[in-house]
Amino acid sequence: MIIWLMLALFFVMLLAGVPIYLVLGSLAVIGWLVDGTPLIALAQQFANELNSQTLVAVPLFVVAATFMERGGITRALIDFASLIAGRSRGSLAIICVIATTFFAAICGSSVATAMAMGTALIPTMAARKYPAGFSVGTVGAAGTLGILIPPSLPLLIYGLVAETSVPQLFLAGVIPGLLQGLLFVGYVVWYARKNQLPVEDRLEPGEVFRRFRNALPALAIPVLVLGGIYSGLVTISEAAGVAAFVALIVSVFVYRAVSLRDITGVLTDGIRQTAVIIVIIMSALVLGHWLTSAGITRSIVDFVNSTGLTGWQFLILANVVMFILGMFLEVISVILIFVPLVLPIIEHLGIDPVHFGLIVVINMELALLTPPVGLNLFILKNISGENMGTIIRGTMPYVLILMLLLLLVTFIPQISLFLPDLAYGR
Repeated sequence: MIIWLMLALFFVMLLAGVPIYLVLGSLAVIGWLVDGTPLIALAQQFANELNSQTLVAVPLFVVAATFMERGGITRALIDFASLIAGRSRGSLAIICVIATTFFAAICGSSVATAMAMGTALIPTMAARKYPAGFSVGTVGAAGTLGILIPPSLPLLIYGLVAETSVPQLFLAGVIPGLLQGLLFVGYVVWYARKNQLPVEDRLEPGEVFRRFRNALPALAIPVLVLGGIYSGLVTISEAAGVAAFVALIVSVFVYRAVSLRDITGVLTDGIRQTAVIIVIIMSALVLGHWLTSAGITRSIVDFVNSTGLTGWQFLILANVVMFILGMFLEVISVILIFVPLVLPIIEHLGIDPVHFGLIVVINMELALLTPPVGLNLFILKNISGENMGTIIRGTMPYVLILMLLLLLVTFIPQISLFLPDLAYGR
């Protein structure tokens, strides 16, 4: 009975516009009070949840992403991507996908990726007479790579909630991320030829060398971060610190897009974003602890047993539920609300938590592009000034591609598990 009352209260508070951290925190307090547990124990549980090395990585990756968004790294990666795209028809859109793939390997945030790439590329594509819907759709969809290719903030948070190896989750995102990039490039090439998009001018050898040299500091960041993790030299939290420090150095002293005077403002923005994320995480973890201690997660498993659901049937149902939740909640909220409820089920059904983590994150990519709450849609609107109808139509082909990717990753687990199995001998 209590679970239905809590569920009803959850939706009532959301519909009333209550911030998600208050929704989760209030439900946690109510749950503990119903059980007759002193609230001092709730405060102790908050403190226990904060005592996590993985959690330390969250603010550091957020600060690193903030420096990367503002630090001139975007332009260096776009110039480098132009060397790969060459003089292909519609090469600006190909450059967008390639540059975003590299940026995602540095940043870990879809919003920061879409904002950085959109600001740099949408005006250029407009000047070259690219169709507005296609331009904004490509930037917005490519921006979702920011949460799939490692290091990824949502994968980090999933690992924290699910108590799953973050390095394995990061490795699991590599092949699906590259596959997504290839699928996007394939669509761009087809669209460019069909609509006769322009071809860019040939670069002089000296300009080619300059662009390559200028991109090296930016390309060194993912090598240092991911290389440090998988060589065993640094932990996830230490790697996040390395990312933040190197991003600061590159932004201030190499590309000089951030002055020494600006550092305080960038750090303030990063810390402000982190504070919101940490409060939501803490509220969700404490609520998850109550769900387990009250036996509610056990009841959910018993219910699944009674229905006779198989693993693949559950995955289909989970994809549908996450898609619907993603239309109305932002990414981190969906992960923190949905994952604690289904963890006992995936364990009971023998579903690999690393595999399930990738399914969750691809669903969250879709959430970023689906109205009414898709964050990337609003970022594109602010950057481009286009109406929302044009933006949604431009992203629809990419939404269909992401759905195809989701089906492939859901029903062919080795797409996500090949590298973790290879590296860790699982």
